[in-house]
Amino acid sequence: MDCIFCKIAAGEAPATVVYEDSEVMAFKDIAPVAPLHILVIPKRHIESLAAATPQDQALLGRLLLLAKQVAADGGAERGFRTVINTGRGSGQAVLHLHLHVIAGRRMGWPP
Repeated sequence: MDCIFCKIAAGEAPATVVYEDSEVMAFKDIAPVAPLHILVIPKRHIESLAAATPQDQALLGRLLLLAKQVAADGGAERGFRTVINTGRGSGQAVLHLHLHVIAGRRMGWPP
């Protein structure tokens, strides 16, 4: 499989990792849109949120709690945004489930 996030998870591609355990990891985005921009991923390849199954429920919860943790660790005192793009049409550039944790600047709606 030629997935850059799988390679990062396996230690085969560089990343600035801010958290890692046996199932999930978080690392800095290489093209940040805000002062804090972290990607949170499962180490196991899941293409997108649409590909997740009921068996992934606990893992999805872990991803959300890790998003909260990296936001707090990154100094997001005034709040943070989490984004999950699902599918190419939504802007998902890497087909491996990932959450963007974004903070440190004023963000409008719609994004």
